[in-house]
Amino acid sequence: MPLSPPLRPRRKAHTRQITVEGYRRDDGMLELDACLRDTKDVDYVLASGVRRAGDPVHEMHVRVTLDAAFVIVDVEACSERVPYEGSCDTIAPAYKQLIGLNLLRGFRRTVDEMFADVRGCSHLTELLLSLPTAAVQTEATFRRDNEDSGEKPFQLDRCHALETSGEAVRNYYPKWYRQPGKL
Repeated sequence: MPLSPPLRPRRKAHTRQITVEGYRRDDGMLELDACLRDTKDVDYVLASGVRRAGDPVHEMHVRVTLDAAFVIVDVEACSERVPYEGSCDTIAPAYKQLIGLNLLRGFRRTVDEMFADVRGCSHLTELLLSLPTAAVQTEATFRRDNEDSGEKPFQLDRCHALETSGEAVRNYYPKWYRQPGKL
C-alpha cells in the first residue's frame, strides 16, 4: 500500500539516496559496497560555496568485508563529495576501528557509540546503520528460504513478521512455530 497523497501542495527540495550492493567473493567472504548521496533541487548556498541544483552535497562510500559469521574483516571508507573539503574528508580512516565487530550483534549501538559527535562523520555513520539488514539479504540469496537443515532458519525472530509465535511462521515454517507466550 503506497503513502497517501500529500494534503498540501509541495515542492521537492532534497533527495537522499542510500544504496547498498552485496557481493559474494570467490573466497566465500561477503562484501557490501554502500553509498550515501545527498542532492538539492535548488542551488544550495554553503559557507564553503554554492552547490548547484543536482550536484551532490554529500557522496560517501563504504566497503565492508565480512566472514561467514558476519564479523568485519576489512573496512574502506571515503568521502568523494563533501561540503567542507579538507575537513569532512579526513575522518574516513577512523572507520577501520570497525574491524572485528560482528555486523549482526549490537553493531548499530556500537557504531553510534564509537562515532558519536565529532568522533565520526554523521553521514558515514548513518550509512553504516543500513548494513546489517543488507548483509542478511545478501546472504539470504544463497540460502533456501525454508530449507530443513535441522537448524532454525536464519531469518526467524529477526523481524515482526517472522516472529516464531506469528501467523507467517505458523503458515510457512510450522516446524518452528511456537504458541504465543511459550519459548
